[in-house]
Parts: sequence; C-alpha cells; structure tokens
Amino acid sequence: MELILNNPIYKIVGQTADRLGMRAYAVGGVVRDYFLQRPCTDIDIVCLGNGIELAEATAASISPNIHVSVFKNFGTASFHYHDGETVWQIEFVGARRESYRHDSRKPIVENGTLQDDQNRRDFTINAMAVSLNDDTFGQLLDPFGGIHDLDQGILRTPLDPDITFSDDPLRMMRAIRFATQLQFHINDETLAAIQRNAERIHIVSAERITTELNKIILSPTPSQGFWLLQKTGLMKLIFPEFSNLMGVDTVDGRGHKDNFHHTLQVLDHVAAESDNLWLRWAAILHDIGKPQTKRYDAKVGWTFHGHEVRGSRMVKPIFTRFRLPLDSNMKYVQKLVLLHLRPIILAQDEVTDSAVRRLLFDAGDDIDDLMTLCQADITSKNPEKVRRYIKNFQLVRQKLVELEERDRIRNFQPPVSGNDIMETFNLSPCHEIGIIKDAIKDAILDGQIPNEREAAWQLMLQKAAELGLYPTKQ
Repeated sequence: MELILNNPIYKIVGQTADRLGMRAYAVGGVVRDYFLQRPCTDIDIVCLGNGIELAEATAASISPNIHVSVFKNFGTASFHYHDGETVWQIEFVGARRESYRHDSRKPIVENGTLQDDQNRRDFTINAMAVSLNDDTFGQLLDPFGGIHDLDQGILRTPLDPDITFSDDPLRMMRAIRFATQLQFHINDETLAAIQRNAERIHIVSAERITTELNKIILSPTPSQGFWLLQKTGLMKLIFPEFSNLMGVDTVDGRGHKDNFHHTLQVLDHVAAESDNLWLRWAAILHDIGKPQTKRYDAKVGWTFHGHEVRGSRMVKPIFTRFRLPLDSNMKYVQKLVLLHLRPIILAQDEVTDSAVRRLLFDAGDDIDDLMTLCQADITSKNPEKVRRYIKNFQLVRQKLVELEERDRIRNFQPPVSGNDIMETFNLSPCHEIGIIKDAIKDAILDGQIPNEREAAWQLMLQKAAELGLYPTKQ
C-alpha cells in the first residue's frame, strides 16, 4: 500500500536521508491518524542511523534559522516546521530496541532495526511506519496488522501484552485512554493482561498517570475509560476514593443508588455540555464524600448528610496526590462540590428571591457552571420527576438573570465597607464591625434593602446604635 503524503516535510526528510545514506520512516501516531483522518501536528521520524544528525541536516536544508533542540542522552532531536498557519513538531530518533529492569519503566536502549523499533511500540495501531526514501516513498510497513485493527476498532499490543505492560505499566493507562478517545475495544487478551499487571502501576509517577487520566476525562464519553479503569483494577490503585463509590448497601429491603454509576452519568452529561476540564473534575468529585457520610435511618432510609462538605474537603488531598494544580482551579472545584446541592434544593422547593440571591452571592462568576453541573446531576429514572426538576431549573435560571440585572449580587461588594464603619465610629478592627457588615449583607440578600449605599448607610447607623455605637464622623 502506498500513501499519498501531502506535507512537503516528508519529501524533505526523505531526500535528506538519501543524501546521508540513511533509511527514514514516519511512524506511530501520525500514521495512525492519517488513516483515522484525525488532525495530527506531531510527526515522529525513525531512521536507521543517527537521528540527531538527520534532524540537523533536515532543518538546515529548510532554513538556517530553524532551531534544533537536541537531547543527546536520549538520542533524539526535534524542531518546529511552519507550513502556512500550521506549526508541525518534528521529532527524530534512531531506530532502537529496548530492555527493562523490573523496578523501573526507564528502558535500557540499544541501536536496532526498524523491526526492533516497531516491536517496542505500545499498540499495533501505533506500530505502523511509512517509508520516506525516494525509492519506496509512501510504502506502508505494517507487520502487526495495525490497519486491520483500525478498521475493526480493536486495541491490542504488538507482542506479548504481559511483557508490554510489565515493562512499561503506563501503557495500561494509555490503552484505556486510546480506547476512550477512539471508542475502540481492548481485545480480551490485552484487557486480561492489564488486570494481571495492574499492581505494576505503582512504579509510574503521579504526573504521568494524571496526564493520561486527564485525557480520558476530556474524551467525548469519559465514562468508558472510568469503567475500564474499574474493571481492570487500576481504579482502586490510583483513585480509591472513586472506586469506593461503587456498590449498593441494602437494609430492610431498602437500598440506595450506585453512586459510581450515577457519577459517571453526571460526568457524561457535563461532557456533552462543556469541555472545561475542571468542571468535569467537579462532576467526578461532586459525590466523593458519600461513602464517608452514608448512614441508615429506619424512618427515612439511607442518608448522606453533609457529603458536600466532606467532599469539598477531600478535593485538596486528591489534587495533591495527582499533582494537579493547587490554585484557582482547585478552589473552583472545591466551590462547585460544596455548592452542588443548592440549585437542586431550589428546584425542589418554591424558588424565593432571597434563596436565589444567596446562591448567586456564594457562586459568583461560577454560577453558570454550577447550574450546568446541577442539571447534569438529575439522573432519576422517573420521567415526571425529571420533567418537574428541569422546569424548576428554568425558573431558577430566569430568576438568576432577573436578580443579577436588578440587584448586582454576583461578586458582591458591600456598599458600606469595613473602613467606612471604622472611620464613622472611630473604631479599631473589632467584632462589632463584622456584625454590622453581616447585617448589611443579609439585608441586601434577603431583599430588605436595595444594594445601594444610602440604604446600607442607614442600616449601618441603626445596627450600630443597637450595639451602643454612635458616629463621631457624619
């Protein structure tokens, strides 16, 4: 099979390799994505010879201004190639074979043949190569049937999967990631090998695991990856808090919903509405506190009181373990986990202006994402219940818009500040200032006074008088 390679970089690489007496091939993801008709701007080149030499010679033949990044310890080099508005990342390496020590996923590397290089690839769909030399330009080399597996939507390893996953356990995460992204099926032998080698994941760094996990989360239907992680035993090793959501307890014939299954429904609902990674993480963690707060009451059945508070406290330890950023993104997830029940409660009860103001005050600019999460949280099998909730959610959304336009509560700043209070009553920082500020805030949120300075000032004077404070400055 001969491929039509339109990108001129392939001819340039092939001609340079011919001049240096090397064989050169495009390999891996760029070949896979060619057949899948997916965009790919990362091109991996394998040559029989010195990859750094080929990279430098190729760059020089294009332009003397191209900077080549060289990594001598790994025998690789790369540069960026601009083709119109597209920027291609081209990486070069000499063909190699690898062997592994049991306690490390870092290989011992030796020079090898193209066959050696294809043997070390993780999956058959990533082991295809295309010749770039002039005499065989466009020729496909597919020793493991990668084209067939692409056609059938199958993911499997080129060689013994037990050796493949034991050598580099990160490939187990990559298998599940590719299956989720491409909607492929991991064949039975490969899946069984992941189950047998799951414990090997402990030698992989948290950063590497998180990179793959985030790619699963950002897939069109992330639940597929989470089910595979659970089925293979990887979930309980890398994310035990989530694994613990699975299962249903029954007492006196009364059970609760499976929170693992429910959470994945919520995650897929959110994924259908937003590609925001952190909103998807909020969906994953919104019920994470339920196992610790689960109680059975003979009168009301199963309860999970306070699970939103417990769950928000669990966010930071989970982010820390996964080496996720402990910044505004983490605080955003904490906030959404803490508040995720509030719109649901409003959608069940009569929607009051006061309750909506307080929700808007607490959520601030994240109110729209919170509403997206909470609507995704409606997974009842009762269609009438769902219809009623959705109708009430529309009412909540409408009130949010109306009250924001009228009262300007989002990211609320009090019309009377703490400094105003201290100057008016000649006070140093003290407890009474907080009492007055809270009284003004509550009055505005409850609709007792408008969100205006004059009304707030009069309430300040009234509340201060109740505390025995009188202005020294008018």
